[in-house]
Amino acid sequence: MDISLANEWEKPPEDVDEATTFVTPGDIITRESGYMRGHGTYASDEGNEEKECLIASVGGVVKRVNKLIRVLPLRSTYQGEIGDVLVGRIVEVQQKRWKVEVNSRLDAILHLSSVNLPGGELRRRSSEDELSMRTYLREGDLISAEVQTLYKDGSMSIHTRSLKYGKLEGGTVVKVSPSLIKRQKTHFHTFPGGVSMILGLNGFIWLSIKSMISISEEDDDYEKQEYENGSNSFDDSDLGLIESNPRLAIARLRNVVLALAANGVQLWDTSIIYGFKASENY
Repeated sequence: MDISLANEWEKPPEDVDEATTFVTPGDIITRESGYMRGHGTYASDEGNEEKECLIASVGGVVKRVNKLIRVLPLRSTYQGEIGDVLVGRIVEVQQKRWKVEVNSRLDAILHLSSVNLPGGELRRRSSEDELSMRTYLREGDLISAEVQTLYKDGSMSIHTRSLKYGKLEGGTVVKVSPSLIKRQKTHFHTFPGGVSMILGLNGFIWLSIKSMISISEEDDDYEKQEYENGSNSFDDSDLGLIESNPRLAIARLRNVVLALAANGVQLWDTSIIYGFKASENY
């Protein structure tokens, strides 16, 4: 089968400018030797002239870490890094662990030893805890967690030991491309109308009323109060009905996130709050 293009494609004659971070497939990233090939790149061996060329294999943003060069594609499945904040959904309960969908190539693993027991009890996990796993988390439950370990096959292990993580209830989840989520110091935000948001780096965004999420990561008094009240545990609680005004604020914020994502705007607290204020005119 013959495949032809309307116009013949020519390779760029020069390297990508240092100030330019976006490349398309086939762009020469660098001709210098000594660089390490990362994901989204390959070394050209077409003749002696281009022997040391490092060329982009996908379209995306060039990331340089010392001598390592990689290209982050604009649209791809989530590839976790240790410390990432995630929002996931329980898909299966197994022996001493849960399988969690995190919008990645493989499901993440949440071990029984990596969760806080109801009431914050600190002790070894027993066979009774294993038999009660489905009472803590069952299929379909949403959780917030943090990446703990990465494995060679691309899978990851997550944990919910911190009080700011745990089971999510009383809200809605929005799915966007993981490449649109901006990496920040904190991914827990509060917006007008009493709406709290978790910007999961895996592309899952959780929206709920403020009392459903521990927003502050540094307020020890707040976390102590949450611990004493049993919040962020896996006990079933009667959430009741959400009032009309918070429900409308959640719906408006959800529509803002979807509109920004549809236009390729990077999602972080500043861009979302600007979009939220602009939507108040309509």
